[in-house]
Amino acid sequence: MLIPLKPGELDKLIPAVATSDQFRSALGNPRKILQRIMIAAIGGAITLVFSQVLEGSQFYSIVLIAGVVILLYILWGPIVEAGQKNSQLRRFPSIALFEGEVVEVFTKEKVENRQEQANNRGELELIENRRTWMILEVEDEDGYLGKIAFPMDKKHTIIREGCRIRCLVFSQRRDFSTVSAISDAWLPNQKIWVGEYPYLLRPAFEEFCNLRLR
Repeated sequence: MLIPLKPGELDKLIPAVATSDQFRSALGNPRKILQRIMIAAIGGAITLVFSQVLEGSQFYSIVLIAGVVILLYILWGPIVEAGQKNSQLRRFPSIALFEGEVVEVFTKEKVENRQEQANNRGELELIENRRTWMILEVEDEDGYLGKIAFPMDKKHTIIREGCRIRCLVFSQRRDFSTVSAISDAWLPNQKIWVGEYPYLLRPAFEEFCNLRLR
C-alpha cells in the first residue's frame, strides 16, 4: 500500500535540522570520531598559530574565528552531515507512506574497515573488521518494493518473513513506478525500528501511521 503524503506532512517526519539520534549516527564509529578529532585539532592549531602571526592585522579576528570554528568541527561536522542526509530525501517531489510485508530475510558480512598490522614475525598483515548486516526484501500487494539493509543486532533476530513493515518511499515520478530511496522502517508488531540511518522522527511517524492507516 502506498499513500502519498500531503503538503507539509514530510516536515513533521523528517526534520531539516539534525536530531540527537541523527547526530549520534552521523558521528560514526570510533575510527571516524578519531579522524574528526584529528582534523579539528590539527586544523584548529594551525589556524590559531597563524592568527598570532597576523596579530594587529585587519585579518586577525577573521582567522581567529576560523580557528575556533575548525576546533569545533567535532560538533558541527556531524550536524552538517546529518542535515545533508535529510535534505537528500526532502528534495524528492513524490513521497508516500508504504505499508507492506517482509518477503525475505538474509544476512551478509560487510567489511567496515581494513588496516595493516605487524604480526609476531614483523610481517605486515591486512586486518579486516567485518560486521553482519541484515537485509530485508519488502513488498506490498502490488509487488516488490526494494531492500532495507542495516547492521544486525540481537533484537533483530525476531524478524521473520511475513512481518508487517512501514516506511516512507521516495520517487521522481508521481506514479511511483520507480522508487529512488527508502527511509528507515518500523515493524509495528515487533515494535522494532530498522535502517542504516534514522531519517524519521520515530514517535511522530508511529502516530502518523496510526492516523493514515486506520
